[in-house]
Amino acid sequence: MSRSSKKGPYIDVKLAEKVAKLRSGDKTVIKTWARSSTITPAMVGFTFAVHNGKDFLPVYVVENMVGHKLGEFSLTRKFIRHGGKLAKDDGKAGAKPAAPAAKK
Repeated sequence: MSRSSKKGPYIDVKLAEKVAKLRSGDKTVIKTWARSSTITPAMVGFTFAVHNGKDFLPVYVVENMVGHKLGEFSLTRKFIRHGGKLAKDDGKAGAKPAAPAAKK
């Protein structure tokens, strides 16, 4: 469910203040827990350390991210490869040694 258009986008007040204090060329990483905060054009060019529940993942904001939420770029689940044919083939390939090349 999206936020009402008459309310406008949600931007964390403390996060907006931190962005306003810094200059655009500054390389300082802004640490935040505000995953639900919407990315504004003023945030472009900054690096945010967004909390994913365990760690802070660095997110460098570019123009294409404006309008999205900070949490969309800091994944909370770690993908572990699915099983299947590819995984089974990898297991078999490691068990057999390679045959030497035949000489003529």
